[in-house]
Amino acid sequence: MPQARIALTMPRLGLYGGAEGFGWRLAEALAAQGHAVDFLCGRAEGQPPAGVRPVVLGRPPLGRALKNLWFARAVEKRLAREGFDVVIGLGRTWNQDILRVGGGPQTVFNRLTEAAYGSGPARLFKRLRRAISPSSAVISWLEARQFDAPESEGQHIVCVSDLVRDWLLEAHPAIDPARVSVVYNRPDLDRFQPLSPQRRAELRAGLGVADSDVVVCTAGTNFALKGVGTLIRALTLLPPNFRLAVAGGRGPERWLALARTLGVESRVRFAGKVADMPGFYGAADVFALPTFYDACSNAVLEALACGLPSISSSRNGSAVFVPARHILSDPADAQGLARLIQDAAAEKNRPTFVWPDDRPCGLEPYLQMVRDLLAQKGVRP
Repeated sequence: MPQARIALTMPRLGLYGGAEGFGWRLAEALAAQGHAVDFLCGRAEGQPPAGVRPVVLGRPPLGRALKNLWFARAVEKRLAREGFDVVIGLGRTWNQDILRVGGGPQTVFNRLTEAAYGSGPARLFKRLRRAISPSSAVISWLEARQFDAPESEGQHIVCVSDLVRDWLLEAHPAIDPARVSVVYNRPDLDRFQPLSPQRRAELRAGLGVADSDVVVCTAGTNFALKGVGTLIRALTLLPPNFRLAVAGGRGPERWLALARTLGVESRVRFAGKVADMPGFYGAADVFALPTFYDACSNAVLEALACGLPSISSSRNGSAVFVPARHILSDPADAQGLARLIQDAAAEKNRPTFVWPDDRPCGLEPYLQMVRDLLAQKGVRP
């Protein structure tokens, strides 16, 4: 007998993507506790989690801006018709009990990411496109509706990092800080762990990596924002046995052209979408993410769990898990990044990474919030 009716809302139900993967696992965990879980989405990909009912609201073939607005309105209408006991928002919707905020406000995003597009005309063009973009206008409106409307005062906001919380309260000072908590992402520590020396040697041999090679790896889809350009420039400052491996599904042509221009194309490999990410990390020597903007990079956490010395820029929410000596203050600083990479690669007798107990993380804090809400509302099994 289900304990309660719970709705999760997100444009896409699927396992691919950091936010989507979290939503999938949270729905699965709630259903495993006996709740009746509906997942309100624009589209569903693959099999849903056991016990979870996808409610596909659709997304009409409109531009991105109108798709976002249409989905938010469709969710609003559906919630008004249904009698859910708890509603958890995982996107740009409202009328929820719990809202998970997986990214910074639009104004902060625009400010921090401009530098990823270089200087001069390229940056000015990007700024102009954003200024006249209908999508930017709609997102700003949705954001104001989420955080500043009087009816939003009852929702509890959960940010994925302290950095996102700071950004949110800076952009929306009317929000009561007591309503905003932080729960970090947590990788599957059974899946992401150091490889055995034998398995590591097998993977490196299969990739044609020599024992003397130092493989620097990174992962992401938006290569510009993740600082792949800075990594390629840093590679030119490192010894010739240093190589770069990039996991991510987008086309690498622009970045291969940059590597070719700088004379390091033979030392750069774009792996595309990687199914075995623990193996990808395990075959490398250093992980580096000189990101211009990241709410809470899962890749950094996964690499740390796999035993890699990991470098992050300070503009990443999960940088709090990285030793201070591995933090890059300016994501465009190729010289500084090269120095950090060389230092990290030379470290001996590194301590094993242990997940800290002093930071709320993973699914359990959300499950506890649901239990508390049900108790407050008088919903009994």
